[in-house]
Amino acid sequence: MKIMGQVTRILRSAWRITRLGLVLLGAGFMLGGAAVPPGGLPAQVRARTREIAFDFSAWTAEAAFAKLSGWALSMERFLAPQTGPALVLETLEQIRLVRQLQTELLLIVSDPAVEDPQAAAGPVRQSLGDAQARLDALTPLAESVLQAQLTDILADAGLDFMGQVIPPTLFRTTDVPMSLVISPRERIERSFDVSLHAGLSAEVMAALEDQIFADLDQASLVVPVGGIGIYPTMVMQSTNIVWLTEVIAHEWVHNFLTLRPLGINYGTSETLRTINETTATLAGVELGLMILEKYYPEHVPPEVHLAQTDALPPRPEPEPDPDAFDFRAEMRITRVEVDRLLAEGQIEEAEHYMEARRQLFWQHGFPIRKINQAYFAFYGAYNDGPGGGAAGEDDERGPAAQDAGVLAMRGV
Repeated sequence: MKIMGQVTRILRSAWRITRLGLVLLGAGFMLGGAAVPPGGLPAQVRARTREIAFDFSAWTAEAAFAKLSGWALSMERFLAPQTGPALVLETLEQIRLVRQLQTELLLIVSDPAVEDPQAAAGPVRQSLGDAQARLDALTPLAESVLQAQLTDILADAGLDFMGQVIPPTLFRTTDVPMSLVISPRERIERSFDVSLHAGLSAEVMAALEDQIFADLDQASLVVPVGGIGIYPTMVMQSTNIVWLTEVIAHEWVHNFLTLRPLGINYGTSETLRTINETTATLAGVELGLMILEKYYPEHVPPEVHLAQTDALPPRPEPEPDPDAFDFRAEMRITRVEVDRLLAEGQIEEAEHYMEARRQLFWQHGFPIRKINQAYFAFYGAYNDGPGGGAAGEDDERGPAAQDAGVLAMRGV
């Protein structure tokens, strides 16, 4: 009987590894089918970004191997119920410590008053190495715990199939690549994008954008992203549990929709792209909050507690300050005017207007590096709040689009 039990456990582990391998292989084929074919404008842009382009194939292969190993071992199953959340929070504190030590090291080696920076930095460098080693050891297990928590919440929400969450909730924290967004100058449209190395300097980004404008007559913008819905999902390292739970849920929703018409048709129109992104945003917020309420109740935002407490009288809304600068309203005004100018063929006028508005935002404490057609093509896809913002008019991208996206989550 003992031998039979061992054989059964081995067979179960082998099946789990095989099942995940098939999922990863299928996801790889789906991602490969979405690639832009060579030739034309995409090829010219890629030729100019080859040296700083992010290598997804190498990252995915390494991440898939790590996730296969972690899923086979399933070490999070051996943790006590209260240990998992504590380990995740410890990992976030370790990230905070590593960043603090990195800042201290940078200040020491940059301080002109320090006579021997290398010697002075020695103790901090040693502490940083120890802290990073500890973080490297904690991270895989913390990711497994969060994956299991998200799986549990998705099952509670009825988003499983015969007891299985598909696709599995695999993600990996990493330095997320930046995205170079390309848009025609004559209209706001996200033609395609290219993923670049993380942490590019402002000078490198500006030089690349200027080169694409001068050589190819296209608007472009390098933007940071918090996560990428490849498989396993790529998520930026963070010390904020509220943000982290929301983003891992957001990116899972993208992968969930990839198996459905809304995700398959992601790139066919701006409206469908906006519905997809809005769905992932709204669902990510709700699912992330469910994780917090079940596993990290002390980190649920205070405003959520107040909204859920019927015993407390509703707080009166503060009187709006007529002199306050409303970023979202002003950005909506900007987008609407840009759409009008471009529709009339006044491309240069629209670009001058966007630069003037950027300076206005800067004067009011919003240091936007660049506003152009690519800016609106990227940020206009996120329309999860009232007022339009960078999305402009709410004609096809408003509440009706949001409702359609939520229905798509349910397969309607």
